[in-house]
Amino acid sequence: MVDRENVPRLCSVVLDCTDARSLAEFYRSLLGLVYRPGDEPPEAGQVDERGRDWLVLRAPDGAPQLAFQQVDQLPETTWPENRVPQQLHLDLTVASVEELQVQHERVMRLGGRLLYDRSDDPDEPLRVYADLAGHPFCIFVG
Repeated sequence: MVDRENVPRLCSVVLDCTDARSLAEFYRSLLGLVYRPGDEPPEAGQVDERGRDWLVLRAPDGAPQLAFQQVDQLPETTWPENRVPQQLHLDLTVASVEELQVQHERVMRLGGRLLYDRSDDPDEPLRVYADLAGHPFCIFVG
């Protein structure tokens, strides 16, 4: 049995894309989400700096839901055929560096693989793992 107080909480689903603003607008309209403060589209004629990098959509009550990460190239998935798999990763958050270590041990025990370790970063400690199928996910202190 899992101790519910000692598990990470799902923060958001992050989608890589070559046009973050367009994809964010699609999901904002489709799901009735709102932008995180500061991520809203700029006024007409203004440069969309945020849309060139990272955007976050939230539920109307403020809970994070989806994020969009700009990439230069992204092959379109051929799902359900496996030639080009789906592209996404999960962000999970914990409250402290100590909890990050606890979750690291859990992930490894469950068969995950450590891909990147930035747990000593003073601003945003994190680790990136691959799940059993190789899908990446992050656990960070938030």
